[in-house]
Amino acid sequence: MDQMTQLLQQAQRRAEELGLPYRGALTPQEAHQLKQAMPEAVLLDVRSAAEWQFVGVVPYAQRLEWRSFPGMQPNPRFIEQLQSLLPKEGVLMLMCRSGVRSDEAARMAVAAGYAEAYNVLEGFEGDKDAEGHRNTVGGWKARGLPWQQG
Repeated sequence: MDQMTQLLQQAQRRAEELGLPYRGALTPQEAHQLKQAMPEAVLLDVRSAAEWQFVGVVPYAQRLEWRSFPGMQPNPRFIEQLQSLLPKEGVLMLMCRSGVRSDEAARMAVAAGYAEAYNVLEGFEGDKDAEGHRNTVGGWKARGLPWQQG
């Protein structure tokens, strides 16, 4: 069994253990490894445009707002726009700030027929630390993965 198959199976087991309806739950490192091994897989950043601009982005991630700032209203065209980015049989990894909005978006993607939807746990910035700061407790940036200022 190759490394990517093992990684996907681990993500699937993690999702099953957490009772998640989508295919799997990936750590940021696993999502990065999967994208490197499967360039056709889509890493979809579902944060708001404000977050992309002011917090930073993953250079190779596609961007599609799940909720828009201000007010964080849901994007009513999310599935329609997603379908223009990736066919339903494609591998879809969803990421937000901490993994909560991407969980919502992954659930919606599965309901729309995306069987290979994965949530990226920890998100781009991770959880808050004891002082209330992000980017120190988990997350894409704190794990030292590729990113750039928006």
